Amino acid sequence: MAPILKSKEECAKIRETGRIIAAILAELRSAVRPGITTAELDHLAAEALKRFGAKSGSLGYHGYPASICTSVNEEVVHGIPGPRVLQEGDIITLDLAASYQGWYADSAVTVPVGSVSAEAKRLLKVTEDALYRGIAAAQAGNRLHDISRAIQHHIEAAGYSLIREYGGHGIGRSMHEDPDVLNYVEPAYPNMRLRPGLVIAIEPMVLLGSEATRELDDGWTVVTADGRYAAHFEHTVAITDGNAEILTLGA
Repeated sequence: MAPILKSKEECAKIRETGRIIAAILAELRSAVRPGITTAELDHLAAEALKRFGAKSGSLGYHGYPASICTSVNEEVVHGIPGPRVLQEGDIITLDLAASYQGWYADSAVTVPVGSVSAEAKRLLKVTEDALYRGIAAAQAGNRLHDISRAIQHHIEAAGYSLIREYGGHGIGRSMHEDPDVLNYVEPAYPNMRLRPGLVIAIEPMVLLGSEATRELDDGWTVVTADGRYAAHFEHTVAITDGNAEILTLGA
């Protein structure tokens, strides 16, 4: 299926959703501390979504049981909130997709729990920097591989690995639309030219050690095979006539 280009009015509607997501992630980030459970963070997200009149994109998606994904330490993506208690030195990814008045946006951030190691701090900085390098490459006239290449070069130059099974995606009326946005260059993969009106979620998922992962028995949580930390940052962006516009920023 060909990617669906959005009008400026439709991008504005996605931006409304993105601002709600940004506000909720800011609330959750402030709530992260040693002693809180991931279930408590999910409850805060559910209450905030209700307050904003928005709906979780993950709750009920193929049976997913929570409003957000909470991935701790070695968990890369799709961690299910539950009784896990956050400890000093942990890192946690808060991943929130939501819809408002029928339009979706998606964003994620990995945050420290209390004081974390220098190694963890560097992982978070490099991953977030990779996201913004990918966004900088998301310009009309460039191609999808330019985004992938910018992310891959930055991550591998830092000595880290990228998960291969998951990546970014188009977004709009549905949470996942064409095209897929890989975080590494796959020469055989379609390399479409970027055009104004394309809205995509860019989301590097970076591993401190090996790129090998496995899925837990819950059918959702993806963890690093070597048990080392992983980080994940994401924004929804619109391709414009100039620089890409980040739609998941606060007001």
